[in-house]
Amino acid sequence: MNDRIRTDVAHNARVWNHWLGGKDNYPVDRAVGDHITALYPSIGEVARADRSFLRRAVTHLTADLGVRQFLDIGTGLPTAENTHEVAQRIAPDSRIVYVDNDPIVLAHARALLTSSPEGATSYVDADAHDPQAILRAVRTVDGALDLTRPVAVIMLGILNFVLETEQARSIARSLMSAMPSGSHLVVTHPTLELGGEGNTDAMAFWNENATPPITARTGAEITSFFDGLEILEPGVVCCAHWRVEDGVELPPRVAQYGAVGRKP
Repeated sequence: MNDRIRTDVAHNARVWNHWLGGKDNYPVDRAVGDHITALYPSIGEVARADRSFLRRAVTHLTADLGVRQFLDIGTGLPTAENTHEVAQRIAPDSRIVYVDNDPIVLAHARALLTSSPEGATSYVDADAHDPQAILRAVRTVDGALDLTRPVAVIMLGILNFVLETEQARSIARSLMSAMPSGSHLVVTHPTLELGGEGNTDAMAFWNENATPPITARTGAEITSFFDGLEILEPGVVCCAHWRVEDGVELPPRVAQYGAVGRKP
């Protein structure tokens, strides 16, 4: 077995998969996930709201703003409505590079996240803590992105695993500084605001029993990740309430912010 795969310690991608009803997880992931659910019963709603936000954001970027390139960092285990599926359904020539540093995620991604004939889908083994390594890999991977054309950098539920806020800002800034005008940053991030105060004990349990360690941030701190960017309407809001489709009932609020910013 790959020595990077720990089946005795819960891992975020696999626990998230469990909360979304997937089967790509181990008993330790289910045990930790279920305990966190007992501490914070709405965590499943957060997971589902996050995926729904991804679909809406990629749809808006592709259909309304003409984006055709996506850099999805912290991909997680494949589920339904993955980035390339949403983008290539609208624009089959879309190009997507997925980035993760979990070997199980990468193995599943290569097997399941296949591109349309007109587009490209590629995979990079890199850590979100090292944006320069990500950028080097993106420039050389098969199906590489053209960094002279707009790219949507997607970081859903990933900057919360960077414990120092200034480092998280630096990562976002480094990635976006390498992107041309018209590129976008897409972020979701857990918070103890928006009714998430009860998540404190759940996060403490996670940090004692799972990996990687996690932190919550305020709306103001999350907004700072978009310094120098133009934040699209409706701003930094509950991810479940970001650009909900016309005619769809407003979902319950979850303690997860979501936002999209454009590089001028």
